[in-house]
Amino acid sequence: MSENDKPVSELGYEEARDELVGVVKILEQGGLDLDASLALWERGEQLAARCEEQLAGARKRIETALASTEKDS
Repeated sequence: MSENDKPVSELGYEEARDELVGVVKILEQGGLDLDASLALWERGEQLAARCEEQLAGARKRIETALASTEKDS
């Protein structure tokens, strides 16, 4: 299974971000047929959503940690 076949839900933030950067580069270069472009666009949307999901989780963990330290003060 290649990296592009790995389910988006199994990717960590850095993997998803790096693959998304690659998707953007390929789309910007053009030259793909419509079906390939759409498939790549859809993968990019999934990757962007995964990155947002990972960042939201990190943000929540930070907020929880900060709230915990404020309680202890």
